[in-house]
Amino acid sequence: MKLKLTAIAVGAVVVLGGAYYAYDYYAGNHVTIQEAVPASASSSQTQGSAVAVDAGALNGQWNIHSDSKVYFSVTTSKETVNFEGSSVKGSWALNTTDPAKMTAEAIVGIDALQSGNSQRDGHVKGAQYLNAQTFPEAKFTLKSIDNFPKEWKEGEKVSFNMTGTLTIKDKSKDVTFKSDAVYSQGKINLGGTTVVTFDDFGMKNPHTVVLDTENNVKVTLSLVLDQKRT
Repeated sequence: MKLKLTAIAVGAVVVLGGAYYAYDYYAGNHVTIQEAVPASASSSQTQGSAVAVDAGALNGQWNIHSDSKVYFSVTTSKETVNFEGSSVKGSWALNTTDPAKMTAEAIVGIDALQSGNSQRDGHVKGAQYLNAQTFPEAKFTLKSIDNFPKEWKEGEKVSFNMTGTLTIKDKSKDVTFKSDAVYSQGKINLGGTTVVTFDDFGMKNPHTVVLDTENNVKVTLSLVLDQKRT
């Protein structure tokens, strides 16, 4: 009888452990955000000897490199779940002399969005939410830039705000990305964050009986830009 009870107890542990693993797999986060500009990157307040960059040489067309990422993050009662968009394209016409003349556009392929859980990804990209089949791309189009620096130094972080229109599905909303950038060895790493809601784009909060979900969705840019040479 004692042996039987022990076997039942072991079986219960195995079942509960498997259930927790399944719960963690389907509800947990499996994507780590790769920051384009780490929080530890030096700024003008901490780096005084950096080499100045000819601002005029930065002017012109910059293309989004294939290493770029865009992330959508949703916080549940368990943890924050990140969705990684690895199919990113677009360009930035940089003008350090007159920032009002700058234009920029970034496009994310929705079908390539992934969270490390194919079942969850299929649900998010389905008709109830992002509807990737009908709306295969999300797009950000720049409208204005505030506090854009006229002076850049090699490897030194600069900060500014980018305001523009974010379009997901057939809905558009003006947003502002709080942004940092670093110029180094001929590339610009550009990071930025903004917050939108499910309601902004006609989607219902995906909370379940098991998990509560916040209405806010954090959007993170992690872009690498190459200058187009003529």
